[in-house]
Amino acid sequence: MLPGREVLTMADWKKILIAVDESPLSERVADYVGRVVSGHEGVDICLLQVYPEPPPYFYQEGHNLKEFQQEKESTAQKVFQRLLPVLEGYGFAPETIQTSCHMADGVSLSKEILVIREQGDFGTVVLGRRGISKAEEFLFGSISTAILRESHNFTVWVVS
Repeated sequence: MLPGREVLTMADWKKILIAVDESPLSERVADYVGRVVSGHEGVDICLLQVYPEPPPYFYQEGHNLKEFQQEKESTAQKVFQRLLPVLEGYGFAPETIQTSCHMADGVSLSKEILVIREQGDFGTVVLGRRGISKAEEFLFGSISTAILRESHNFTVWVVS
């Protein structure tokens, strides 16, 4: 340690949170994680799908929140069923892979991912970077940019 510098404690990199969605990019992300960390002992993985709150017109059309959440959970389960074999193909035992689906209730998707990362003490967050233009990123932001901006004491892998 250098004099005058505080020691930062990093969360355990082997606790890996992978943010996924329905896109084919999620399979590439899972494949990348599998290739990079297969063979390491003590790796725990959580596949996480975070979705936004329903749009205001959703309720005006007579739908309810529970119905919306069930639909999103069903979609997430299909994504998980696609990705679990990818990770298991790299030798990860099913008991070392968790799945989780959350609604970003009153916060951005990136903030919800960060909250879950902190609650689970994940040392590595892995996400895909969609091909958005610089103008779109400037106007709307991107989840990966927001996560990178807020990353303290943990590692972020952005897979393209």
